[in-house]
Amino acid sequence: MVCLGLNYRTAPIEVREKFSVPSKQLVARNAVLAALPGVQECVLLSTCNRTELYYWSHEPVASHDAILAHFLGGVSQGEQQATCFYTYEGADALEHLACVASGLDSMVVGETEIFGQLKDAYRAAVEAATTACCANRIFQRIFSIGKKVRTETRITSGPTSVGAVAVQLAHNALGGLSGANVLVVGAGEIARSTAQSLRSRGAESIFVANRSYDRAVDLASQVGGRVIRFSEWIPYLEQIDIVIVSTASPVYVVSPPVLRETQATRAGRPLFLIDLSVPRNVDPACSGVSGVHVYDMDDMQNMVADTRRQRAAEIAGGEQLVRSWVAENAPDLLSRPRFIAAEEKK
Repeated sequence: MVCLGLNYRTAPIEVREKFSVPSKQLVARNAVLAALPGVQECVLLSTCNRTELYYWSHEPVASHDAILAHFLGGVSQGEQQATCFYTYEGADALEHLACVASGLDSMVVGETEIFGQLKDAYRAAVEAATTACCANRIFQRIFSIGKKVRTETRITSGPTSVGAVAVQLAHNALGGLSGANVLVVGAGEIARSTAQSLRSRGAESIFVANRSYDRAVDLASQVGGRVIRFSEWIPYLEQIDIVIVSTASPVYVVSPPVLRETQATRAGRPLFLIDLSVPRNVDPACSGVSGVHVYDMDDMQNMVADTRRQRAAEIAGGEQLVRSWVAENAPDLLSRPRFIAAEEKK
């Protein structure tokens, strides 16, 4: 068992976004990776803060080189980006996966989204037929340690989602959310948790825009917000204080020219843009527009540093639970039946 990947610790967002894989492409990408030399089984995980491939091979060195070459082949300056990748093998790979499932390796310690994202990643691999006995045994049991850590420690006390951290940032920026007009662009899980956090923190005027109008209506109804059609949300910026963007768009949806025009009508009022998307949806150059403040996922990381320090004891307890679980389960989960030779598989 091998894990090859990069995350928020090893790569800044401008690198992570180059290797991000949209959820709709996971099935196809798993199939491509499984066809690389020596790869017997694989599960690809891609979130806003990490892209990791868990794979099983009887030729780990050759497979590693082929996978890394595949990842870097589609990226400019690929050789420079190679240093951002890490590799774990055997029990170390199993322990890393357990920490990911537990939320211990997350930017926001104890976050809840990663549990669902890991399940979705495994589901996509099963659909792609890139899992067999090794991956199935591990992924069918890995979620138990994730639940155990969250149940037996207090790592989930305080903010447990990227959305909650974004709302804290918005609160700090404005000195409070009461009376603020907030626009959430997107209606996925992160956008949903963000909108819910906004409501719980006192935001009374929440607008929601999404390409799927029905999903925007559904989210707005949950938080008592108003819906804006996706094609019409830019003109609304004149009355908005904070924009939180979280969509699956592969390109920027907010650019400097649009904001310059918007700011000209805002009488000097500041506009805060919080981009929770990977790849980023807000052009970083927007921060150069007068009165516009842009924050991205790396800014979120700076905010949660204090939270991680405050939960140091709980993190240590969770890590001990993981190590004990790995010691108990690794002999069974990492023992593998003889791989079927490539000729036999054909």
